[in-house]
Amino acid sequence: MGRFYLAAAIAVLPSVIYADSGDPHPGQAAPPAAKALAEMPPIAAELKSDKQKGSFAIGYNMGSTLRKQIGADTIDAAAFLQGMQQSLAGQKASLSSIEQERALKAFITTVQAQQVKKQAETVENNKKKGDEYLANNKKQKGVVVRPSGLQYQVLKEGSGKQPTASDEVQVHYHGTLLDGTVFDSSIDRGEPVTFRVNRVIPGWTEALQLMKEGSKVRVVIPPDLAYRQRGAPPKIGPNETLILGGAPRCR
Repeated sequence: MGRFYLAAAIAVLPSVIYADSGDPHPGQAAPPAAKALAEMPPIAAELKSDKQKGSFAIGYNMGSTLRKQIGADTIDAAAFLQGMQQSLAGQKASLSSIEQERALKAFITTVQAQQVKKQAETVENNKKKGDEYLANNKKQKGVVVRPSGLQYQVLKEGSGKQPTASDEVQVHYHGTLLDGTVFDSSIDRGEPVTFRVNRVIPGWTEALQLMKEGSKVRVVIPPDLAYRQRGAPPKIGPNETLILGGAPRCR
């Protein structure tokens, strides 16, 4: 089994991304509930003692988890805080246990339906954007569309070795969304990644075996050769089309 060293760069078409930090993307309006929460006057609480700071951390992390998992627009902040206050104070709840159980079931059903709908829309939108990109990219000079659907473009032809599926390679890469958002970068970390060619996504496995030492290439990988509908949460959504550019080097 040979050992090869490759330098590469990856980018992904823009689309709805799985839950990340929860912050809206540049140019994207915040959800109504999130905006309303952000505009609420802050609660005047001292954060000096360990108890105060720890309490704040618990509350902040609970809010962050809810925002990421079900969305800020799904929660009624005032009702949530009312329930939290009554519970912590040992007060009688505004809703009976039976009412709470029924309300939670209805709430969960609604949230799940919203998530299924959103997922379906994301899958469709990403596929559409990817198809449009692939249709335009294949018209570019030097782009070869392979039988698998992979689009391969040699920007500079090399004359060195080519790795096989069983070879181990070392890759320096930089992954971004089309808007420039970085989702992964060995270059930023200052350390290349080593792996076997056949242990990555199919499109990358195919592309790596086409790359010669000294060449510079650009590869567009359709969703079926990447992460398909499952995506790679939290940064790569379902049906994303990937772009791989690189210059291989063998040792």
